[in-house]
Amino acid sequence: MKYFSTNRESKEVSFKEAVINSLPADKGLYFPESIPVLDAATISNLKGASLPAIGYEMMKDFVQPDLSLSQLKDIVEDALSFEIPLVQVEEDIFSLELFHGPTYAFKDVGARFLARCLGEFAKSQARETTILVATSGDTGGAVANGFYGVEGVRVVILYPSGKVSDLQEKQLTTLGGNITALEVDGDFDACQALVKQAFLDAELNNRLNLTSANSINIARWMPQSIYYAAMSLRMENSEESLIAVPSGNYGNVTAGMLAKRMGFPIGKFLVCSNANDIIPRYLKSCEYEVHPTIPTYANAMDVSDPSNFPRMLELYDHSFDDLVVDVSGFTLTDEEILATIKDCHARTGYLLDPHGAIGYAGLKERLKIDQIGVFLETAHPIKFAPVMEKALGEKMNMPEFASDLMSKEKFSVRIGDQIGDFRSYLLGL
Repeated sequence: MKYFSTNRESKEVSFKEAVINSLPADKGLYFPESIPVLDAATISNLKGASLPAIGYEMMKDFVQPDLSLSQLKDIVEDALSFEIPLVQVEEDIFSLELFHGPTYAFKDVGARFLARCLGEFAKSQARETTILVATSGDTGGAVANGFYGVEGVRVVILYPSGKVSDLQEKQLTTLGGNITALEVDGDFDACQALVKQAFLDAELNNRLNLTSANSINIARWMPQSIYYAAMSLRMENSEESLIAVPSGNYGNVTAGMLAKRMGFPIGKFLVCSNANDIIPRYLKSCEYEVHPTIPTYANAMDVSDPSNFPRMLELYDHSFDDLVVDVSGFTLTDEEILATIKDCHARTGYLLDPHGAIGYAGLKERLKIDQIGVFLETAHPIKFAPVMEKALGEKMNMPEFASDLMSKEKFSVRIGDQIGDFRSYLLGL
């Protein structure tokens, strides 16, 4: 499989090159030259299969010849070693719980797959690889955990100061070793801009052998399609479903669109946004208009210029008319997030995190009669304890994993939001 740039001004590359280089020189995103479509018999045979078995079948054409089938088998079995349950919340509404991995967030799937791919590639390289990753919350913890102790790989995580939860911050600042956390005086978009500028700096790339673990990386993005496929195989009439996806950088929902393109019986998508609603606005007007980022209770979605938008366009062949047949938008305010968490818990006993709450609210408003809805519960609610306690009006019990983490000492380096500051830090490594 070859990968081209969405800007179409860079040469096609192999899977290995796309993973290691992360971004093409023309500032686009890597995208597969073709999307394999699984036939009905293959999909039917996957019903009841394990998550690694589904992942193996889906990823094998994307990674060859750079990874052997035996290497891929080991990667998916190791990366997808936890359950992703589909939990009924109401008669016609289900939660796809993506927080049962080691860092209690959906980012574990892609981060662990990517880490193991890079670990295999590092074995044949004579020099160390430096991974740069910007996080608005859960990505940093998942990447830190996925790459911790991986030989030949150093990780530098950028996160916006004061704009991630205490638990999220602890997950990315307490490991040490080959993991470094940079606390940036700015928002997530500033962190993401620094990473992109670093990749376009020839000296930094040559000296540090840079790559990324954000969803801009093809090996972080594509494996997220696996849990959409697995979900569809567990549902009746799944091709008629409405899938509500809390969306910030749009890697998650576009991975679901990839699974649908591969032939899995997935219905329509509802992209669910907080106040940073650039894509819901685009779906109404066909105008992509970037506004300043607004801090919200659903902080992992505080993104005003999502990196994966070009992949969304590619998946629908740049046809706005085709896109809006499959995809609609929904937006929820902070006060509505609090009210949704409280109401759902009071009526059903189910505890939504602030991001899942937006997806759930979207289904409550948009779900049609006799239609099944699934929202993605993207992180454990305890990661957002202050917001949860404000919504519920009571103190949350701290799980053991969270208590242990909060007792650890934070280590981070504070930098400004200008490329000069970041560049100087990297050149000093």
